[in-house]
Amino acid sequence: MKYLWTTMHVTDLDKSVAFYEEVVGLTLENRFQAGPGSEIAFMKSEGTGTKVELLCRADFAGRREDAALSLGFETENLEDKMAELKAKGYAVSDIIRPNSKTRFFFVKDPDGIDIQFVEE
Repeated sequence: MKYLWTTMHVTDLDKSVAFYEEVVGLTLENRFQAGPGSEIAFMKSEGTGTKVELLCRADFAGRREDAALSLGFETENLEDKMAELKAKGYAVSDIIRPNSKTRFFFVKDPDGIDIQFVEE
């Protein structure tokens, strides 16, 4: 079975597309109307085939505060990525080291979803 995408509801599609392009490095693959009051954007991870589907619906009232979700993306240099995001005005977490080979930090997307940048 091949994993295709993760769907996330967002409140502002333009802000979310910009975040996932500029911060995460995903590419906008497709953007289209999905019925009255709904629009979808598929963001693609180059070289992997994995996608993030951003769904913006007029009736979406926002994410629950207790919704547990995070997306993880690989970075070659954790400190450089942190410096880049801080320079752009994003608040980042401290570096977390769960074992001797893995380090990561979090930043929030425009809807408060945790985005994890990992260096292994």
